[in-house]
Amino acid sequence: MYCPFCNAEDTKVTDSRLISESNQIRRRRECLDCKERFTTYEMAELTLPRIIKRDGRRDSFSEEKLRAGVMRALQKRPVSAEEVENALSRIKHKARASGEREISSEQVGEWVMAELRNLDQVAYVRFASVYRSFQDIKEFREEITRLENQITEE
Repeated sequence: MYCPFCNAEDTKVTDSRLISESNQIRRRRECLDCKERFTTYEMAELTLPRIIKRDGRRDSFSEEKLRAGVMRALQKRPVSAEEVENALSRIKHKARASGEREISSEQVGEWVMAELRNLDQVAYVRFASVYRSFQDIKEFREEITRLENQITEE
């Protein structure tokens, strides 16, 4: 690790701590040449799988697109930013943990619906209506009935 003060190559770690509820490590370092101390944050670089679209195109995983879709469904709903970030983190974790180089957009959509179902039922139905391309009120009614049945089973 290079010293940000004198650019020396040799630094020693004086303290390492895992940041709570994160996959980052905070390290206090000291330069062996100039004796200055500084902090670094390290995180494993894990790649997300590519997404296979419904038409067969392949696209890189876009956290921005994922966030935009979830936020659109949650528009004007009483869900905190922290809850949204936690849901997005769980979805990304599932994508990484799948161990696959490519996953279908349908799989990601199912993960999003599962998270929205737990966050806000109205947002869930909004997302499902677009995701599953509802054509009429009957399909909305069927989805709401399915949601009600799941709630009574829990």
